[in-house]
Amino acid sequence: MSDQFDVIEAGERGRRRWIGLLVVLGLLAVPIIGLLASREPGAVPKPTPTPNPVPSMVVTISGASNVLHPKPVVTGPQASMRVVFPDGRTAEVRYPADVGLEKLGLRPFRGVWVAGQYLELVAPYEGEVEISKGGMPIRKLTSNVTLWPHQPGFPSDGEVLLYTFGRWKMALYDQPEGLEFDQRIAAAGDLRGRVASGGFLVLSGKGIVRMAAPGENARGDPVGPQLWFGGDGGDMLALIPTPDCRHKARMPSVVDGQGRPARFVCRGDVQVAASGDSDFVQRAIAGVRITLK
Repeated sequence: MSDQFDVIEAGERGRRRWIGLLVVLGLLAVPIIGLLASREPGAVPKPTPTPNPVPSMVVTISGASNVLHPKPVVTGPQASMRVVFPDGRTAEVRYPADVGLEKLGLRPFRGVWVAGQYLELVAPYEGEVEISKGGMPIRKLTSNVTLWPHQPGFPSDGEVLLYTFGRWKMALYDQPEGLEFDQRIAAAGDLRGRVASGGFLVLSGKGIVRMAAPGENARGDPVGPQLWFGGDGGDMLALIPTPDCRHKARMPSVVDGQGRPARFVCRGDVQVAASGDSDFVQRAIAGVRITLK
């Protein structure tokens, strides 16, 4: 009898194993069938998009001087030098040798209209270091133009487009409301600069960029092509071509103010403006002469 019961019990255990296996397979098949049913015929799963990497921008801040020291011809107590204004016009500057204009160094200035907005185009005295303030640019607009943040302490200015033309760094100060992005891209390409003989910078514009002409004014200042000697808190002299100078000349704000002596005089169609030490101002105003070519 025991053998009969053993056979029956063994058969029941075998059937239980098969039943359990079928139950497990059924449970696994349910989610698989549901997944297949939820897919459209022929649909291929879309790969998860991988965000494009942000291109890295390697920037080396140059500490090179952003002024030019033309070599004068000295004859006794007098000195003379050939200069080139930012519009390409040349001139001869004569001055008392002890005034030492060549030691001050010169840099160009020229006002610019971009898409109808007036902006200042200035050669920062300390170059790129003066604009960076130890920071980094926002972006690179072209191979020679970078966009920098608003300069602290200048509430009337916006972000800065910094151009590189050979040895020169030129800063175009935007307004607080700012140009549109496409206007900045256009201005980066439409504002041109070339280094002329002697290291002088000649500037030009096309498209949405219009350069200020001699005698033009904006915001109460003369904004045509100019050459600035010195500055940065020390003695300064500005040469400003001004047609009908005696009637139209006005003291430029870059020279005037800050509690220092400041004067200007017309030498033909060129305004000569000086500020700084009272002795420097007196000798520069009395002794500087210029002949436009």
